[in-house]
Amino acid sequence: MNAADNLSVSAPLFRPVTRRRAIALAAVAAGAAGVPLLFRLGAQGDLREIVWHGTTLGASSTIKLYHKDEAFAQRAIDAALAELERMEAIFSVYRADSVISRLNSTGHIENAPAAFTELLTKALTVSKLTDGIFDPTIQPLWSVYFNHFMQENANPAGPSQQAIQQAMTHIGWQHIDIDVNKGRVAFNRPNMAITLNSIGQGYITDRVSHILRQHGFDSMLVDMGEPRALNSRPDGKPWHVGIANPADPSQAITEVNVRDKCVATSGGYGTLFDDAGKFTHIINPKTGLTVPAMFGVSVIAPTATIGDSLSTAMLLVPPAKRRDLLVAGGGNKAIFVTPNGVSQIVEA
Repeated sequence: MNAADNLSVSAPLFRPVTRRRAIALAAVAAGAAGVPLLFRLGAQGDLREIVWHGTTLGASSTIKLYHKDEAFAQRAIDAALAELERMEAIFSVYRADSVISRLNSTGHIENAPAAFTELLTKALTVSKLTDGIFDPTIQPLWSVYFNHFMQENANPAGPSQQAIQQAMTHIGWQHIDIDVNKGRVAFNRPNMAITLNSIGQGYITDRVSHILRQHGFDSMLVDMGEPRALNSRPDGKPWHVGIANPADPSQAITEVNVRDKCVATSGGYGTLFDDAGKFTHIINPKTGLTVPAMFGVSVIAPTATIGDSLSTAMLLVPPAKRRDLLVAGGGNKAIFVTPNGVSQIVEA
């Protein structure tokens, strides 16, 4: 299926990557699991389409609103961007002054914002559901891959097994202590570090969507790394969301129609550590191995937070457990794809 002329493409074109390009992408993503989707937009009558583009936790981001008064829409976007900035200051792993970076640096933090303890609690709930296959403490293992491929003439076979095993001793979602009332978070194992990118982009999408709804918008597309279609299109029709081909994200390999749902996508092709595409940014904390580059899943869910976390987890759990996880996690449908097309559809 080719991208139509009215398809807005927020994902970069997939192409054979150099080591430096892969590392540059990895440095920005810092372990992010989300891969932007493709949106097919039709005419919306006399309503004007107001669009904002930017980045969220390293991922391409978009807000698309429909209103007759562009100034009114811009004020709403300004309020949404203020919330986005607040969320970035909490969850960005590449900002040294963020809450998550301070936690990773010191191993503990006091008086953390409610949004931080709320999202971390949600992430640990998914960790429990998956028996640790989804684990926000994956960051030390991600760093092993990143540091290995940062080297000149890095061994194409990847990091040593010794380095991987050593990093895995610093991983374990059970070793995070949270006191929500005091806003206290602490690691009880040395050299731990977390990333919430595999759920944070969805959470921020939901937060921004909430702000925009407070300003009176109920029909819009919000994509802070994970796209969420709110309500129907202004003409009452469902949103047509194209699911990207892992071999070329500028192409839609299939599409779904959704109303008031998120369609969150994860795939190894989102960030590659090596030129050959053997090592990707989605890492199994149980084995230290990465998922295949040409394999992706899109999860349809009521919220972007749910979809974001499940799309990462669904790539890692054994096929026999996919439906159980989808149901337990609150998702509606999961669509697995390869460059050859849809390989499996799982419904709750």
